[in-house]
Amino acid sequence: MKRFKVEKAYLVFMFILSVFIILPGCGGGVFGGGHWDKPVTVSFTDPANGAAGVFVNTRISATFSGDMDPATLTTTTFTVMQGATAVPGTVTYTGVTAVFTPTAVLAPNTVYTGTITTGAKDHSANQLAADYVWSFTTGARTDTTAPTVTGTVNANGTTNVAINTRIGATFSEAMDPATVTGATFTLKETVAGTAVAGGVTYSGVSAAFAPSANLAPSTRYTVTIKGGVNGAKDLAGNPMTSDYVWSWTTAATGAALDTTSPTVTLTVPANAAVGVLTNSKVSATFSEAMDPLTITNLIFTVKQGATPVSGTVIYSGVTAVFSPATALAASTTYTATISTVAKDLAGNALASNHVWSFTTGAAPDTTRPTVTLTAPADAAVGVLTNATISANFSEPMDPLTITNLVFTVKQGVTPVPGAVIYSGSSAVFTPAAELAAGTTYTATVSAVAEDLAGNALASGLVPNPWTFTTAAIVIPPVIPPSALGSAAAFGIMATSAITNTGAATRINGDVSLEPGTSNGLLPVQVNGTIHINDTVSHQARADLLAAYNTYKSLPPGTTVSGGADLGALYPGPAGIPPGTYTSGSTMLVSTPLILNAGGNANAVWVFQIGSSLTTSANVVLANGAQAKNVFWVPTLDGTVGVGSTFYGTIISGRDVTVKTGAVINGRILAGATLAGTIALDTNTVNVPAP
Repeated sequence: MKRFKVEKAYLVFMFILSVFIILPGCGGGVFGGGHWDKPVTVSFTDPANGAAGVFVNTRISATFSGDMDPATLTTTTFTVMQGATAVPGTVTYTGVTAVFTPTAVLAPNTVYTGTITTGAKDHSANQLAADYVWSFTTGARTDTTAPTVTGTVNANGTTNVAINTRIGATFSEAMDPATVTGATFTLKETVAGTAVAGGVTYSGVSAAFAPSANLAPSTRYTVTIKGGVNGAKDLAGNPMTSDYVWSWTTAATGAALDTTSPTVTLTVPANAAVGVLTNSKVSATFSEAMDPLTITNLIFTVKQGATPVSGTVIYSGVTAVFSPATALAASTTYTATISTVAKDLAGNALASNHVWSFTTGAAPDTTRPTVTLTAPADAAVGVLTNATISANFSEPMDPLTITNLVFTVKQGVTPVPGAVIYSGSSAVFTPAAELAAGTTYTATVSAVAEDLAGNALASGLVPNPWTFTTAAIVIPPVIPPSALGSAAAFGIMATSAITNTGAATRINGDVSLEPGTSNGLLPVQVNGTIHINDTVSHQARADLLAAYNTYKSLPPGTTVSGGADLGALYPGPAGIPPGTYTSGSTMLVSTPLILNAGGNANAVWVFQIGSSLTTSANVVLANGAQAKNVFWVPTLDGTVGVGSTFYGTIISGRDVTVKTGAVINGRILAGATLAGTIALDTNTVNVPAP
């Protein structure tokens, strides 16, 4: 028996040792986006396969699914041909991207073919399974347009940033990776000016800075991407015209780590979709920004049965797009998968593989998209100076074509600096600074914008360009991010009784009952402190009433008719933007409701409900929305549906009932003005981080 235990211990030791030996070879630079000894692939190219009108002064790039051996990327393994004639040039390799630089500009209106041969290998000597070949056609123009930063993670002005954050930036086009480095992408403590040590990676159109250690709490940081002659440049050698600078502040406590797994919030096509157009691309939108090195065509795959579909993957903003190398077969079922190798910028992986299927129809997509809704609307007046500008489209768009060079806002002929976030079928332009008061602006989404089948934007019924005029005076934000006071620490709070059915109920936060003595929760069910008629619950009760009055006294916002279903009024994927929503009667969530922050982590929602709130479908956060900034304020009661997931704090005048199996990511604060009872049934309540 002793010998068996020794041998067993030895085998366990050898297994663990083998894991530590194998894992380092699977890494992918700063973020560990490796390929786990699968055959290395070309994940993305610029120009893309089949691209037309390519600038004659472009360089040609290929991004790989993992780190490559630079010695194997030469003019022998990476070639560009015009017919049978080789294009002279040089090859460089940085990060996960190889760049072919022609000795002279390409010929206009000419077809070129790029090839990466099987001689290209990764650091583990894995080579391409076959030569990778793609073609593109030049136009007659030279690229002289400066690239821009179109979006950032974290957004400018964000607070309560997790201390284990990594910083992301998305560009308007493919960049020269040799110019996106620690010399041009820097992070500093704003006050002290101390540089933060870390590494920079670049893939596709996205760059990320990974600090070497967790950041300090309660500290403001400034990020700079350098422009000018020594700054970041595109593949044609055009530098950014100026430095791009933004700042944000970390959370107040060192425990404020991001440990939440990302999720896939939307896919195009949707699961079980039929009649999918054969020239469509496949896309997935995530709940947060992802590590671009972990979004490749080894992690995001499409198969017809057991046969992989050849294609490339590009990640931009919060959306990944798989582009099949050729059109999909008609009347055929395909399965798409995003594996748990995909990680967010804090290194959290998807909790499980995300798998969905769809069936094609018999025809390609030739219908051009249009703009279907804008905010502000055309000719709107009195627009808040801190407003964001958004456009909804008639169908999902290619996120690579929705940038701040394509979606622009101008005051006269002067461009307004800003960032653009695209998700689902909605794009949001966030100005870098508040708009001027009493000023007319023009917003435009140009025809460069394309849908997932490559059809360019067309004119529609909604004006594009459209104009709007800001209010004559600067109007500050009217929605407080939190007015809860001491009540913020409580997962549930009642002013009459708390009942519970189900031993599995868990409250991850404090519990308050004031006044009252009927508490159906056991101490083991509360990951916090239970306060009943003590000094803490007394103060929390007073703060509950103050918060209720604060949110009820806000000026009425967007009117919601009594009994309306918010999910139907604001369908996905665009969802409902931040703001105050007011109903004189009941408010429903019968259809899944997406709270879309448009990249603004400080976005706030307040739902002023004249009677009761009833949900039977999920409430979902998207594009930086945070549960701590969502407030549901029914005058009477709230009911959360069976098995649903709910985000936000319910501040009810009277009772709240949570049906079997529902999960509340927020708080239940009942009885602000009347004796309030909370009824639970096998539920989980998770108090949001401050």
